[in-house]
Amino acid sequence: MASPELAPEVTTFYTHVFDEGSRLTSSADGRLELLRTRELLRRFLPEPPARVLDVGGGTGVHARWLVQDGYEVDLVDPVARHVEQARQVCAASLGDARDLAAEDASYDVVTLLGPLYHLPDRDERLQALGEAVRVARPGGLVAAAAINRYASVFEHTALAHLHTERLRESIADVLASASYDGRRGFTVSYFHRAEELADELGAAGLRDVRVFGVEGPTWSLLKAVEQSTGAPPSEELFASALTAARLAEPYPELLAAGSHLLAVGFADS
Repeated sequence: MASPELAPEVTTFYTHVFDEGSRLTSSADGRLELLRTRELLRRFLPEPPARVLDVGGGTGVHARWLVQDGYEVDLVDPVARHVEQARQVCAASLGDARDLAAEDASYDVVTLLGPLYHLPDRDERLQALGEAVRVARPGGLVAAAAINRYASVFEHTALAHLHTERLRESIADVLASASYDGRRGFTVSYFHRAEELADELGAAGLRDVRVFGVEGPTWSLLKAVEQSTGAPPSEELFASALTAARLAEPYPELLAAGSHLLAVGFADS
């Protein structure tokens, strides 16, 4: 069977248009995403040393702190540019989340912190999650990130774009279809609701699934300040947004206001 192919728009975007390596460090909401993803994952990670497969791991931003924490990390990504950069951090190779080369039950942890973004077809998302379950050891952690269905409303309000006819129509289409065709700006992508993400992890065979809001409900305030002032928000505002993300965790209704979702579950023992 031929290996699945990544949508060419995605390859072009990450190879020639966008620098994924700086996304989580060059803006306040990016820094918040990185900090909270690390914070949430550390609650569930087994004690190091343990083997982690970082699927769709990009340039190795998350692999870096995992290695520093004492984990043995292998990274797989479909974009050659990313793999080349990630090799400065950990073992990295070209590969697709839907068809992993790893052996069955060979990793203690499998993370998919990007692949589900760019698989608009549910069957392909389940295929990627199924591969993660296959290569996870019994009882192993699987963590998957998703873009929140409603994130674009908050983002383009913060950027002061939503009132324009073009953006209003585009965002209305995203809300209605949960997907974007990548014609301009961002690339081919899918946007999850929290309950949908949980359902997909469960359908892939994971147990004890939980979904968290990564940046919390006030992340777009950070983006609005940067957009309007041209400068980073104050440390006090950043700390307040971080506190809001933590305070919001017990309240699932606030998941809809976030930018990213993180779901965790465990392979059957």
